[in-house]
Amino acid sequence: MPAKPSNELSTFDNPNQGRDYLIHMEIPEFTCLCPVTGQPDFARLVLDYVPERKCLELKSLKLYIWSYRNQGAFHEAVTNRILDDLAGATRPRFMRLCAKFYVRGGIFTTVVAEHRKKGWKAQRAVDLQSFEPSSNTN
Repeated sequence: MPAKPSNELSTFDNPNQGRDYLIHMEIPEFTCLCPVTGQPDFARLVLDYVPERKCLELKSLKLYIWSYRNQGAFHEAVTNRILDDLAGATRPRFMRLCAKFYVRGGIFTTVVAEHRKKGWKAQRAVDLQSFEPSSNTN
């Protein structure tokens, strides 16, 4: 029997709580309904987060995202609601949700919402381009 949509989010313990690391997820098939017309809206969700104590369990995330399929919501509201729910379940150091809605009426809409734990600052990123291999035969 196939799983059903669910508003419940499951988590598991972060296996590396002492380290900042980024979890990147792409959800290419988000669907909700336009609250004005009832027509479907489609989006690609891009989720980036730095976990603290908890990480999102993927199956519950899939079922949670699926639960929006028949809900009416404005792009701005649904993006912020999802971020609030995900951040509430995991209490991350940092979380960003980017919702890239496909064209509607000739307009693409992208909504970006962020959550940041008070006092948390991102570590400086390592520039990997400076470490690209070079040939010793030149």
